[in-house]
Amino acid sequence: MTPPPASAATPVPAPRATVPRLDPRRRLLRSVAIVACVPYIGLKAAWLAGSRVGIPQGSSLLEHRATLAVANALSVLLDAAVIVLAVVLTRPRARTAPAWAAVFPVWVGTGLLAPIAAGYPLQLIAGALAGSGAGPAGPGHRPFLDAWVFGVVYTGFIVQGLTLGALFALYARDRWGRVWRGRVGALPAGTTQAAQRACAGGAALAALLPLGTHLGWVLGGTAGLSPGRAADRTSDFYVMEAVAIGFLLAAVTGGWLLAFRRGRTLPVAVPLTLAWLGSGGAACWGGWLSLAPLGGNGDLGGLPTQLMNLTCAGQLVAGVLVAALGAHFCAERCAEAPKRPPA
Repeated sequence: MTPPPASAATPVPAPRATVPRLDPRRRLLRSVAIVACVPYIGLKAAWLAGSRVGIPQGSSLLEHRATLAVANALSVLLDAAVIVLAVVLTRPRARTAPAWAAVFPVWVGTGLLAPIAAGYPLQLIAGALAGSGAGPAGPGHRPFLDAWVFGVVYTGFIVQGLTLGALFALYARDRWGRVWRGRVGALPAGTTQAAQRACAGGAALAALLPLGTHLGWVLGGTAGLSPGRAADRTSDFYVMEAVAIGFLLAAVTGGWLLAFRRGRTLPVAVPLTLAWLGSGGAACWGGWLSLAPLGGNGDLGGLPTQLMNLTCAGQLVAGVLVAALGAHFCAERCAEAPKRPPA
């Protein structure tokens, strides 16, 4: 019996699957985002281990050790989530993940980081012009943290926000790039426009109270402030109040332009970006400041008053409503995109 030819007997190896190479730009952004998390996580880990580096003698943090440990552990997890997001956004399989799994955590992350990225440089400038330090602790109050801690931590937050935002912009462009193409005036009415308009109107109403209170505090008023907070109004306070107004206005304006098709010559990306950043900043900081006093955070100037709580709640509601509007808008555009010719 004649043996089969060698070519028939030898199995042909299957072709090796090619793994797409990561764009060098995304690799760099990912690396920078991860490195930017190291100082904050390292500092929090040191405090969890019992170190007092950066905590001066007499700080109110030393009076709430158990609560501080829980808050530090939570904040380590939150900053570690930035590392996870930076890695996930550069993985090819992330494009097939459910939209909410990618969008929601990045929205929360940018919502928490964007006001810091906008406010901290302005605090440094205002502090320099006023001849005072940029740390939040005012005169007459016990020191909360050493001044260098704010510089290290907030600089890291700014870098995290910029790199994470850039990574998500590249990811969103690849996956949903057609959503924000074209001009506002060319947008179709859509089946969810009534819901979008309801969200825009509700957000505008919810924003009235926080806009009024923040504006009053920027102009020097103290109505509704706790006594400790009223006594601690340095240039940092006024800057962050102005930043809060800016993010609320961005949220309401972006949502209004999208829902009512105003600014017809504007690129769709403009109101969508305003709605994204504004809703995240308003909602996430409104929620964070509502929860922060539970941790015995001494730099808040005492327990918040009822008006302060209502202000935070108004920010939260306005931001969530604009985020819901944006979700309706993007879902509708994604559904119609395959049927529409490229812009």
